[in-house]
Amino acid sequence: MASVVFYFQVHQPYRLRRYSVFDSDPFYFDTQKNGDICRKVAEKCYRPATSLILDLVRRHQGRFRVAYALTGVVLDQMAEFCPDVLDLFKRLADTGACEFIGETYYHSLSFLYSREEFKAQVDAHTEKIRSLFGQTPRVFRNTELIYNNDLAHFVRQMTDPDGSPRWHGVICEGADPILGYRSPNYLYRPPGAGAGRQGRPFGLLLKNYRLSDDIAFRFSNRGWAEWPLTAEKFAGWVNQINGDGFVCNLFMDYETFGEHQWSDTGIFKFLDVLPEKIFDANPGKNDFLTPTQAFQTYEPVGEYDVPHMISWADTERDLSAWLGNAMQSNALNETYRLEPLIRRLLQRAREGDANAKAAAEYVLTDWRKLTTSDHFYYMCTKYWADGDVHKYFSPYESPYDAYINFMNVLDNLRARAGAAAGAHA
Repeated sequence: MASVVFYFQVHQPYRLRRYSVFDSDPFYFDTQKNGDICRKVAEKCYRPATSLILDLVRRHQGRFRVAYALTGVVLDQMAEFCPDVLDLFKRLADTGACEFIGETYYHSLSFLYSREEFKAQVDAHTEKIRSLFGQTPRVFRNTELIYNNDLAHFVRQMTDPDGSPRWHGVICEGADPILGYRSPNYLYRPPGAGAGRQGRPFGLLLKNYRLSDDIAFRFSNRGWAEWPLTAEKFAGWVNQINGDGFVCNLFMDYETFGEHQWSDTGIFKFLDVLPEKIFDANPGKNDFLTPTQAFQTYEPVGEYDVPHMISWADTERDLSAWLGNAMQSNALNETYRLEPLIRRLLQRAREGDANAKAAAEYVLTDWRKLTTSDHFYYMCTKYWADGDVHKYFSPYESPYDAYINFMNVLDNLRARAGAAAGAHA
């Protein structure tokens, strides 16, 4: 049997307005642009795709299942700019066939720089999902699937209030150099991992990047040898894993449907018939599982030893999309150098009046929005195979403009935090 695990990343950053060195006001984010983009993507992707998936779940009587990682910042923007989309996700949650994945609230690189901030963002995201959808996330994915053995160890140590393990496991990239001859279509475990939630082995679900990218990147490519990609053809490829695995992990950006692959490519028609074609390819055997169900159904078959950081970005599958040049490294280091000052400010403000506390929390929220990984992605100077991808997503004319604009904002935030800390010293 082949169990398909469909997981979608849903994220929108708070984009910065153009902020010069002469600006001094504390309003850094381009509300107009953020609203326009969120509404546009909602119209092209979030609304039609979620409505279709809701219909597929009902049509197949809950046998079609999906999972989402919705960042806290996209949930906040949906609530502000397109609240009906949130309602669609709530209706999907009510079906019992949809799982929400845990991650960092601000889609940040905090695990690389501050374990305290990482845990705070994960906890905040968990509370957001619980309050909106009535679910407590039990499977974790780090920002952009950034992962190594150290992350697995840290996440496995996180517990519920009663002291029991919090997570079943982690979603990460199935990287060829690490897998070697092995298939991504099995569950694995990190080195030294013990039990996860409910006494089950703490496990790893690895992205099958070839099949995922066939949909996410190659679907509309008329130069691709397999174009046009039909649901029947794709279901046949999924069915071929029988005998060489038992899960087919299809992980991709949600914007694949309607935004990256436009509606006129046939992407929605493809999705509309894909479940039935997968069921029909091996009747009574092929199915769809949520990540938690996969961890509860199958056992890890071996270790996935990842001593260095990997991700799902670009051809290298490493951190070079965010840490590939001196600008990115400087911007990230300067951003996290502010954290101790902001935490001291917040602690002092909590001991003062309500106005001081509100002002300090505003500084903290602005800082956390600046930790979102997209700001550093825009500074990437890669070209070659991945340059066009970076240019497509960036609102700036060049990586250097992105860096200068970001640092102007960060300098102002540093001055605000320093002045406030001095006033409360």
